[in-house]
Amino acid sequence: MRARIYIPAKNSMQSGRGNTKTWVLEYEPERPTEPDPLMGWASSDDMRRQILLDFETKDQAVAYAEKHGIPYQVFEAHPTSMRPKSYSDNFRFDRKVPWTH
Repeated sequence: MRARIYIPAKNSMQSGRGNTKTWVLEYEPERPTEPDPLMGWASSDDMRRQILLDFETKDQAVAYAEKHGIPYQVFEAHPTSMRPKSYSDNFRFDRKVPWTH
């Protein structure tokens, strides 16, 4: 079973950068989920799907995978660009799109 090593994306519901500094090792699913015949919930008998290991650096995650003989694939983080914004820019006279209600 192959593992993925990556940095999790920032939560889109919050402006903070929490939990985006650590590297995560998670196993790829062996089989897709199947609906439960009684309740209809998505279920799987793959227990490795529930394992998430956090590491401070990519090198630590790669070393762990190699030490335990886990085939892995590393996904590098995409660069983020933060554009400084000001609240008053919403009401500028020379906006490209006029502000209306």
